Amino acid sequence: MTSLSAFPITRRWPASHPDRIQLYSLATPNGIKVSVALEELGLPYEAHKVSFATDDQMTPEFLSLNPNNKIPAIIDPDGPDGAPMPLWESGAILIYLAEKTGKLLPAEPRARYECLQWLMFQMGGVGPMFGQFGHFYKIAPDNCADPYPRERYLGETKRLLAVLEQRLTERRFIMGDDYTIADIALFPWVRTLGGFYEAGEISGLDALTHVPRWLETCLARPAVQRGLVQPA
Repeated sequence: MTSLSAFPITRRWPASHPDRIQLYSLATPNGIKVSVALEELGLPYEAHKVSFATDDQMTPEFLSLNPNNKIPAIIDPDGPDGAPMPLWESGAILIYLAEKTGKLLPAEPRARYECLQWLMFQMGGVGPMFGQFGHFYKIAPDNCADPYPRERYLGETKRLLAVLEQRLTERRFIMGDDYTIADIALFPWVRTLGGFYEAGEISGLDALTHVPRWLETCLARPAVQRGLVQPA
């Protein structure tokens, strides 16, 4: 039986199935990336809810796994050397899971790095810019009288959507016919832009052709539907 007792986080979130990947997360865009990847890859996992409402991410137990106090984080009891592997940062986790299984990331070097560049496009652009726009537009519009932050992030959001629209013009998925971790990283943020942030019209998302089509294709996948509601 695998033991995860060396990890303090398991004292707050005990592992009922220590032989499975332990996922510490919440159904935010970044959290959804990893739960969807786990579902797509068919990897057994146990999901633990890290509630922002009670500042779970700031507890000593969570910080012992991720000192950056952000979800998601995982512990894989079967790491590369057979020992448990703790990991945080959603992009790093996606790469790790893809390499662990040999799926969702092209093996051919040129295609592999092309896929990774679109993953980094999400990590460095789409996530931060959509998130900041959503904050000033939906979360705290009354806390900042200066229109500059919202307009700046709105402009970047529109620009990034235009990049995605162009990429998807003649492609079913980001990498063409193959669904990869690049799609898994990007679609939760596009979904949130038009959903939770209620910014489909102002951002120009609703007027696009290929991005909404791609989003619907991703959301129709059974593994995506399962991953969207984990942890429960």
